[in-house]
Amino acid sequence: MPELPEVETIKRGLEKTVLGKTISQVCVHNPKVIKEPSAEQFKKGLAGAKINGLMRRAKALILELSNGWFLTIHLKMTGQLIYPGDGKKSRVSFKFSDGNQLDFNDQRLFAELRLLKDWRKLPFIKSLGPEPFDLTPERFKEMLAAKKIKIKPLLMDQTFISGIGNLYAAEALFRAKIHPERQADSLTAQEKEILFQQIKQTLKEAIEHKGSSVDQYVQLSGQPGDFVRYHRVYDREGKPCFVCKTPIKRISLAGRGTYFCPRCQR
Repeated sequence: MPELPEVETIKRGLEKTVLGKTISQVCVHNPKVIKEPSAEQFKKGLAGAKINGLMRRAKALILELSNGWFLTIHLKMTGQLIYPGDGKKSRVSFKFSDGNQLDFNDQRLFAELRLLKDWRKLPFIKSLGPEPFDLTPERFKEMLAAKKIKIKPLLMDQTFISGIGNLYAAEALFRAKIHPERQADSLTAQEKEILFQQIKQTLKEAIEHKGSSVDQYVQLSGQPGDFVRYHRVYDREGKPCFVCKTPIKRISLAGRGTYFCPRCQR
């Protein structure tokens, strides 16, 4: 699933390409991805609207339209946005008055499109915890203090802290030298400080490298993100740790594959 860096990369790409454009027509090739309103109302509500603004909240994209509506896009597992699109694989195509189009692809039909008057009222938006870049070290330490849960699943809990998923939780914990099965309330003040800084630094570097192209994620241009080359543990089971040469281990934790170095992470 695209995490904060991937969705932020797409948002920045949209700002450069479609911001200010007017949607002339919407072609719905598979209505399953449209969660509300109906496909016909969805098309009518978007036709003639200008894209006035772009926002990201955790892993969701929000497009502000000139007619007072908001288009929300949650890519989930396999959603993609491609510009300029050709319509060959699109579930929904947004055609602009200048002749170009934005394609929404989703191979497994898990993604969600909505046209809303108030995106803030969406239940999953209301349930989101703060984003890492909106926190201070002190606040992060306070949040961890009473949490009697393993640190890796906690970092993936979007109601606790939003935008971090399986990949970046694993990478940040490796950089902080913290074992993914450690209880959150067992971390020292120094470990919490280091973890907080490594979460932000990992996300920042991933954004700079246009995200990680694992599974179906690609940039708006269709090109892969480059941060995969800088993964230190994720999807490296059995390969030597870059620090100590110990083979990277993979375990299942809270139903997700978790990668770590058994020697470096304590």
